[in-house]
Amino acid sequence: MEQMPNCPKCHGEYVYHDTIQFVCPDCGNEWSEEDVADSSDEFIVKDSNGNRLQDGDSVILIKDLKVKGSSLVLKKGSKAKNIRLVDSDHNVDCKIDGVSLALKSEFLKKA
Repeated sequence: MEQMPNCPKCHGEYVYHDTIQFVCPDCGNEWSEEDVADSSDEFIVKDSNGNRLQDGDSVILIKDLKVKGSSLVLKKGSKAKNIRLVDSDHNVDCKIDGVSLALKSEFLKKA
């Protein structure tokens, strides 16, 4: 007998297969095998061109950005070395000109 996957929502073990979907009787969640394959636990961050970023990469700004709460403006073409990826809205932590910043990856390209 094939081992059924646990429910991705409540992690319940009493899951059954209903023709094309898996169903969890505990929480009522329904999902397909493709949903399970698509949802991986790997954290992926991509730049504005779709290139995958990793910790330690160097990136370049693709447009001028105003820093909130400051009169500082980050110029297009500024380079940040040794970035760190974080799981939040602003998913790249870096330093540009000695200032620590949290930036969105959509405004960066891999150098």
